[in-house]
Amino acid sequence: MAYGDSKAAEVFSYESLVHAVAGAMGSVTAMTVFFPLDTARLRLQVDEKRKSQSTPAILSEIIKEEGLLAPYRGWFPVICSLCCSNFVYFYCFHSLKAGWCQGHRASPAKDLIIGIVAGVVNVLLTTPLWVVNTRLKLQGAKFRNTDIRPTHYTGIMDAFTQIVQDEGVGALWNGTFPSLLLVLNPAVQFMIYEGLKRQLGRGIHRELSSLEVFLIGAVAKAVATTLTYPLQTVQSILRFGQHRKQTDRSRLMSSLRNVMYLLINRVRQYGMLGLFKGLEAKLLQTVLTAALMFLLYENIASFTFGVMGMRRPVSSH
Repeated sequence: MAYGDSKAAEVFSYESLVHAVAGAMGSVTAMTVFFPLDTARLRLQVDEKRKSQSTPAILSEIIKEEGLLAPYRGWFPVICSLCCSNFVYFYCFHSLKAGWCQGHRASPAKDLIIGIVAGVVNVLLTTPLWVVNTRLKLQGAKFRNTDIRPTHYTGIMDAFTQIVQDEGVGALWNGTFPSLLLVLNPAVQFMIYEGLKRQLGRGIHRELSSLEVFLIGAVAKAVATTLTYPLQTVQSILRFGQHRKQTDRSRLMSSLRNVMYLLINRVRQYGMLGLFKGLEAKLLQTVLTAALMFLLYENIASFTFGVMGMRRPVSSH
């Protein structure tokens, strides 16, 4: 009983809450700074007839055709989704790590497994938010692909209501299957990040400098993004909700067929490089955002522990 109580205390601990809040605040700030880069990436993924150009050229086109604020369209729902998503992920990751690694040495394999579990929980809880923000982010965009139907949502709640009424509750979990596969992205990212932190701090037990945190955050995200980018493209298309889905008796088989169809169709139309259309914009946005997020997260967490007079837990390193 005492063992169970100690495990529960690790899950519902103040330390886990600090990590969750710091991660959410860091990610929201970083995404706000680099939001236009994400807009360029999403257009290239979803609008198949838009030419693959440099990120500045895409943003210049969007501003010229849709106005100066167009790169920030959909900012509020994205920030809400990101805040909730990162809070859930950081809380789960550090709670599980504190419970599993208590009294044991952390390792890349443990970090990867913990990251996958935290990612699955995060996907199942927050996918409806991401479906809605994808729709709102693309609403009013001038697409090169004329087959895309315009949508008319007045806000987050109206988008939820219309999607449920027109497409059914299940539509709020569009893209869940590739999202579950994509839990490898943050899992690999955190595995590399935590591993590099341990290597840099080995033998001296010091706080990493801001530059070191920024660089290892950038490296971790660059590797994770490049490895999983084709699935991210499929995820965006499915969330947008305008792909004609393959239907099957088995929901799992139907999801798998949709993912395979979109991947194969993209290769047939554009070659293998078509799977990586928009990667430049995605890498630029996601690497800079992740690096700044980790920098802010580490500083917010350290500051909070310092103000509360608490020593930062060793398990977080």
